[in-house]
Amino acid sequence: MANLKEIRNRISSVGSTMQITSAMKMVSAAKLKKAQDAITAMRPYSEKLTELLQNLSATLDADSGSKYSEQREVNKVLVVAITSNRGLAGAFNSNIVKASKVLVNETYAGKQVDFVTIGKKGNDILKKDGTIVHHNVELFDELSFDNTSKIAEMLMEQFSNGSYDKIVLVYNNFKNAATQIVMREQFLPILPPTVTENTNTADYIFEPSKEEIVEGLIPKSLKTQLFKAVRDSVASEHGARMTAMHKATDNATELRDALKLQYNKARQAAITNEILEIVGGAEALAG
Repeated sequence: MANLKEIRNRISSVGSTMQITSAMKMVSAAKLKKAQDAITAMRPYSEKLTELLQNLSATLDADSGSKYSEQREVNKVLVVAITSNRGLAGAFNSNIVKASKVLVNETYAGKQVDFVTIGKKGNDILKKDGTIVHHNVELFDELSFDNTSKIAEMLMEQFSNGSYDKIVLVYNNFKNAATQIVMREQFLPILPPTVTENTNTADYIFEPSKEEIVEGLIPKSLKTQLFKAVRDSVASEHGARMTAMHKATDNATELRDALKLQYNKARQAAITNEILEIVGGAEALAG
């Protein structure tokens, strides 16, 4: 059994760890509120813009359609993996890496699959097994629509010049603080709208022409789509880290309580031994 000094040192160490994890939990909770408000406010706008763009694109003739909606045989795929720059967030980053590797080894097996990584953690792992054509770790230092737009423009250029036939976003979608859903979302080419029996097929009069409207909307819609994915990832990161630090604090509390019980038992045993030695010595003197 460890001596009393060793147990006291372990209790002190666990207590220090509890203070750190508890502080990180509170910091993540504060950041999560801001990130959650941002993505909640942005989602309806992004979804409606995408829906409008898809409906407009579907009404265009094949010859007058946008270069971003061109459907090609998929031979070269670009996967945009969005992770974080920091760890201590549970399985937040590893889930994205696993999903990206599934795309390489299963979904697009036998095809050329390259990566664009946003975030240090994903880049550090994926570069060992795949080809990274571009990586960005500075985006989260100053996250803004303008900074994200530069990456979206690069992706649009890669698709329009024929370097890749398909571009897929892989990121964590924020559901709540404890749940993040890994998304594999097609970025390019633009998906056609889903047609159902209840789909509104009304004909509209457009001014200016549909072609001009689509060409103006597409770049904005794609930039907004990427920005939403990054915002989702940021909110998911803070939620995952808050949950991970909460569990770490609970585990440290249990460990500290177990060590205190062990310490009290060891101290009681030491006191009992001292009493036995005193009684035994007294009896020896009396005999």
